[in-house]
Amino acid sequence: MANTHTLIQSVTVGSAGAASIEFGSIPQTYTDLMLVVSGRSVYAANATAIYMRFNNDTGTNYSRRRLHGSGSSVLNGSSTDNSLIMSVFLDGASSTASVFSNASVYIPNYAGSTQKSVSTDSATENNATEAYTTFQASLWTGTAAITSITILGDADFAQYTSASLYGIKNS
Repeated sequence: MANTHTLIQSVTVGSAGAASIEFGSIPQTYTDLMLVVSGRSVYAANATAIYMRFNNDTGTNYSRRRLHGSGSSVLNGSSTDNSLIMSVFLDGASSTASVFSNASVYIPNYAGSTQKSVSTDSATENNATEAYTTFQASLWTGTAAITSITILGDADFAQYTSASLYGIKNS
């Protein structure tokens, strides 16, 4: 069975930066969603977290399990009752100039009527002593179909950050 990826929407941040990236009116005609991010933050540190919300749900309906490496240490952990999904890390302002992190987020069965699982992976790019990679499994306990995704950060997204949302159809 082949999978077909179709671009639903792509956003590139302009020169003013952006506090969030939003995907709305997501069609319900696909099996799964995949979000691909190439990004950077204006946050002062060399890396910062980005977060997601589905359908503007700000309740404590998100949980996660995470494995994270920094180049010098490894940590894992879990959390429940969160008001958003902490999904991936992006390069911050003190990372190597002009480099962008990469991340992918996979959301199977996004249009179904059960809780939604989410898997993410990301890597920062930094020619210094510390770079981050993160793998995470998350859960949104909402049972409504996902019709919108909001991506937020600890600080604004830098110019040229891009996010592309794909619909995947099993055929």
